[in-house]
Amino acid sequence: MKVKFQLSASKIEYSKYLFLGCLMVVLSVACQTKKTTTDESDLLSNRIDDYLKQSELNGFSGAVLVAKNDTIIINKGFGFADKENKVRNNPNTVYDICSVSKQFTGAAIVKLAEENKLKLDGSISTYFDDVPEDKKDITIHQLLTHSAGFGHGSTDDFDVTPRDIYFSNLFQEKLLFTPGSEYSYSNSGYSILGRIIELVSGQDYETYLSEKLFQPAGMQQTGYLLPNWENTTVANEYLLNVSNEGSHIAQYKNDGEIARTVLANGGVHSTNNDMYKWYQALKSNKILSQESFEILTKPYVAEYEDESSHYAYGWAVFKSKRDAKVITHNGFNGISYYEFVWFPEEDAVILLASNAYIRPIGRITMELENILYDNNYVPKELPKYMVSELFRFTETFKGPINDLEEKLRLKFEDRINTPRDLNSLGGMYYRKDQMEKAITIYKLNIQLFPEDGNSWDSLGDAYYKANEKDNATMAFTKALELRPEIDDCFWCDNSSEKLSLLTKVNE
Repeated sequence: MKVKFQLSASKIEYSKYLFLGCLMVVLSVACQTKKTTTDESDLLSNRIDDYLKQSELNGFSGAVLVAKNDTIIINKGFGFADKENKVRNNPNTVYDICSVSKQFTGAAIVKLAEENKLKLDGSISTYFDDVPEDKKDITIHQLLTHSAGFGHGSTDDFDVTPRDIYFSNLFQEKLLFTPGSEYSYSNSGYSILGRIIELVSGQDYETYLSEKLFQPAGMQQTGYLLPNWENTTVANEYLLNVSNEGSHIAQYKNDGEIARTVLANGGVHSTNNDMYKWYQALKSNKILSQESFEILTKPYVAEYEDESSHYAYGWAVFKSKRDAKVITHNGFNGISYYEFVWFPEEDAVILLASNAYIRPIGRITMELENILYDNNYVPKELPKYMVSELFRFTETFKGPINDLEEKLRLKFEDRINTPRDLNSLGGMYYRKDQMEKAITIYKLNIQLFPEDGNSWDSLGDAYYKANEKDNATMAFTKALELRPEIDDCFWCDNSSEKLSLLTKVNE
């Protein structure tokens, strides 16, 4: 016997309303979840924005991008790319990314290895003739991990030296240690890698990067000379956010080439929007296979004795306080600063560019990380930088140089509580070859902090550069008398070396 089930009209109507009611509940929960998620995202974005606006008031100039789970939380510019014409920084402003450039060299080498065009354990004598005996077995891997023993080289970043002469001179320099035995950060090692890329690929370095890395990633505003910089805002570099020093792109154009001292180890220019495209291309294996990416970012050589951080190929790798992997690199050219912080296990990235570095900026990414992962975290306000205030005063000072010391003392003595401030200020003029100003500032520093050996060493350097040998001898001697009882005295070797040279001259 078949049993028939039949609902009355009223029951059908009731079932319909029951279904619609349930659907409305589901949609309500879904909408509420979406609204909550959106509210949380907006709250996070506002917290970050508030912190960066405060940082801007106290001297931060640049751009910041923060993204998580492929969602951009903030992507904004702060301060000015061109103060004189009131042009503000933005996500498409072009900045010098400095030593963050090394990750492109690392990626290019790994790509060539992926294509079986070179071997990572191959020696440099494969690519260069007449390599000295102590260097002929140095490997590409050792160059990538700063364990080859090379220093930074003896020429300045933007000295245009003929290619063959540059490498010949570099290979004649004494190694810092036996290759493979230690770690020492080396710009010149990456210069060698840049030349190997050219020799293996048959293209110049920038062309190879543009065709194999930048264009596949969709990066149109990244490079040295190849991008069309005319249609973009290239940030002027402001020394201590005060003095307009122009841009290195202008210098590249004037030189018509990129100096070997910076090519492949630094000096690439890019935007935060382009660097985000690079990040997306790497993590989606658009540029390198997953296996090659793991080779690129594997921690190889300890950077510090406590092994808290290791160097990969153009990246530093360590664990966060949450015990999550961090892949990162920063760069600094004396004025501009760039930092790329990637949390691959948490699918997040922080990009920070600045065209006006001041010391406190180095902590911004740490504050952003804390905000990102702690809803209750209250960021520490970025402090105003005393050296910027000192520099602004000395740049606008119109009186005789002999009066500068006293005017600085009258205006700032009660606010200067560390010798580092005046030491940094003097260093600005030392690098600008304005030795009279540098000496004046250093002399005030030793009056305020007569027991600080580093300040005496700096004064000695200024006298030495000004060829005031007797005064230099006096200052270096005093510096060594105040030598601290620690092994790691970063200025002591300089004083000893310069004093030795002065003694030989006098003899």
